Amino acid sequence: MRLWAIHPEYLDAKGLVALWREALLAQNVLLGNTKGYKKHPQLNRFKNTSNPIGAIACYLRSIIDEADRRGYNFNRNKIVNKKNNSMITVTSGQVEYEFKHLLEKLRKRDPDLYLPLEGIEKIKVNPIFKKISGIIEEWERI
Repeated sequence: MRLWAIHPEYLDAKGLVALWREALLAQNVLLGNTKGYKKHPQLNRFKNTSNPIGAIACYLRSIIDEADRRGYNFNRNKIVNKKNNSMITVTSGQVEYEFKHLLEKLRKRDPDLYLPLEGIEKIKVNPIFKKISGIIEEWERI
């Protein structure tokens, strides 16, 4: 499971669809509708908020907004109707790690998308995240 902190605009079609599916799975885990993935470290970002269901719903809405912008047809009704008023912090080291990880995937999978992204220095994050200074998150599997 990869719940990217980087903005979904950077993902290729395959990556955006995978993120949508994985975030829906995360929503189901947080709702208690699954037996697996309950202890996945990336879920802690959401579990540690005051409103985990609202936070994952907000995360999913940012993904579907990007899908809409591209003309994809994701089903908005799959997102629970919960609001969220807080942000989740993510370290600058984590953001940089994720972006480099994505670039490696794109270099092989979608060179046309890779080329314009490889020179980006100011990396945008998903709107639910607030970037703070720091190293790669301790839960990240390197």
